[in-house]
Amino acid sequence: RQPAVSVLKYKLKRGVTCSVPKVRSTLTGFFPVLRWLPKYKLREYVWGDVMSGMIIGIILVPQAIAYCLLAGVEPIYGLYTSFYANIIYFLMGTSRHVSVGIFSLMSLMVGQVVDREVFLAGFDLNEDSKPSGPDVLNGSMDINFTVGQLHSVELMGLQCSKECYAISIAAAVTFLAGVYQVMMAVFRLGFVSVYLSAPMLDGFATGASFTILTVQAKYLLGLKFPRHQGYGIVIITWINIFTNIHKTNLCDLITSAICISILVAGKEIQEHYKDRLKIPLPTELVVMAGATLASHFGQLNSHYDSSISGHIPTGFIPPRQPSFSLMSQVALDAIPLAVISFAFTVSLSEMFAKKNGYTVRPNQEMLAIGFCNIIPSSFHCFTTSAALAKTMVKDSTGCQTQVSSLISALVVLFVLLFLAPFFYSLQKCVLACIIIVSLRGALRKLKDIPAKCCAGQNDAIVWLVTMSATALISVELGILIGIVFSMSCFIFKTQKPKVSLLGQANDTALYEDVSEYKNLMLPPRVHVLRFQAPLYYANKDSFLKSLYKAVGVEPFLEITKRRKAEKKAKEMSIKQAKANGNKNDGEVITVLVKRELGFHTIVLDCSAIPFMDSTGMATFKALVKEYKEIGVSVLLASCNTSVIDTLQKGQFFGKNNEDMSSLLFHTVHAAVLHARNTSAAAEKNMAVLRGSN
Repeated sequence: RQPAVSVLKYKLKRGVTCSVPKVRSTLTGFFPVLRWLPKYKLREYVWGDVMSGMIIGIILVPQAIAYCLLAGVEPIYGLYTSFYANIIYFLMGTSRHVSVGIFSLMSLMVGQVVDREVFLAGFDLNEDSKPSGPDVLNGSMDINFTVGQLHSVELMGLQCSKECYAISIAAAVTFLAGVYQVMMAVFRLGFVSVYLSAPMLDGFATGASFTILTVQAKYLLGLKFPRHQGYGIVIITWINIFTNIHKTNLCDLITSAICISILVAGKEIQEHYKDRLKIPLPTELVVMAGATLASHFGQLNSHYDSSISGHIPTGFIPPRQPSFSLMSQVALDAIPLAVISFAFTVSLSEMFAKKNGYTVRPNQEMLAIGFCNIIPSSFHCFTTSAALAKTMVKDSTGCQTQVSSLISALVVLFVLLFLAPFFYSLQKCVLACIIIVSLRGALRKLKDIPAKCCAGQNDAIVWLVTMSATALISVELGILIGIVFSMSCFIFKTQKPKVSLLGQANDTALYEDVSEYKNLMLPPRVHVLRFQAPLYYANKDSFLKSLYKAVGVEPFLEITKRRKAEKKAKEMSIKQAKANGNKNDGEVITVLVKRELGFHTIVLDCSAIPFMDSTGMATFKALVKEYKEIGVSVLLASCNTSVIDTLQKGQFFGKNNEDMSSLLFHTVHAAVLHARNTSAAAEKNMAVLRGSN
């Protein structure tokens, strides 16, 4: 190994030097599109990219408008978010198939932050700006609303209405989430995602789906009350729903029943005939268009007081930088958004890269999703992420490159420029139906609970705890509880690992667990044990207890017993010596006491110990010393280099590693043979000494 100073100097020198190839490499690394677009195979790729891009664009439009209900902002901002995210990921992403844009889980988390801050600013959370009334349970109803006049707050020198303030909060939290993601990429903190285990993420997604379903349920019934602020949103919302059930809007209820029936039927047909259908059915777009026409010509808003989307302007609103004065209020809320967003994006990009036979750069993916949040935050957008459902559609419809994202952005742009105002009469209950039906995949994972329990009880418990915490407490605390509980389960598992007694397989060099395999022979007078975990300060006591139990002899107790037995033997020897003058009986009895053990060597198979700390090394050291006092040797076998380095630093093998050859062996069988030969030689020497006496 080269000295650390030399390595550091080399890296610094390489980092500060500038050359044309390095500039080109940096640009193509930061913008991967410059690397693959010149090599684009037009005839081979263009049809698949155009087809998948148009299909995703058609899917994006209804979802972008619908998910704004979750985010607590106006529908136009969902279209902005989908447009800019696709453009930026086209330039910076390394995955060919990932679809980045609006995502239900991100929208829910943004919406909770937006509603909280809007509520604290004194705005009425009711969509129709009516007092919430006594029939609504909310833990923060002590704030006085400005009723009867248009309430506004000053932001960046301008008077800001409720809608303006809501998107300002969403843009601020999105900007911070993007900054966190870029910082994680710069400082190589992508390893954070390894603490998000698959069962934990599944449980989190399922719990969040319950929350999304609950939040949208009031729209299905046409009920009008603000979203609950604080913990227990699922429970409180359902209490509010049943409290206000008598106020159900029959028009919204009937519309919701019809839309859900059509959407579910479309999904079922799609799944049943997926082999025959080349492209997915645009059920959401058909339902949205049909419902808009029905609402417009039936005048459902004026005749039946049905909530509608309202005016959606065409074109683009002038950009405005996110308000830095709001960022202190949402700085902590942006952390889970950043982590979840990049975790889903990186995991999906790696999954589909592996499936399609290419590689992605996780660090560049973090940069890409970070800038998909930073740049659009100045254009009135909110947090984005990769979405599994749309990515699967891209993959199944012939997507070859991120040109498909550019096509999707053009479809959204067309809607923004020409079609957006036509959705004025679209009922909010229709948008809620689109959101709820899109949760089918996540909610179906409830069927997997028995399979999870059979596959691994630990994973099932992590899934259940995370799902329950997310649904019953809050989304933010749910992921935190899931991470802590998942890591606690792992720590608990390493604190009480399995110590296996190994046996030999038919005179071979193979040794395995006697409790797991049949027809294994225990080596005579040698105990072979395998410790299946890292050995560190938290599990050293468990290691010693398990080893003592497997061997059947605890050195300290054995020494105490021997001392008592020797003391008793000496007393008897003295009495007999006084009686008949024989002075050798004491020594004979002492020798007999020392030969009571049924083994002479313990071999520790260290192949399952990935590492150990100084406490683990000290434990090994004390173990060798204690067993040596009762005439038992302790040998190590199959240690990896990390464990050997730790033992050498602690002088386990003596000064200059002089005892290494007698304590450390490459294989278990070599250690067992050494133990047999050493024991045989010792017994032979004893026999020679007895014969000479």
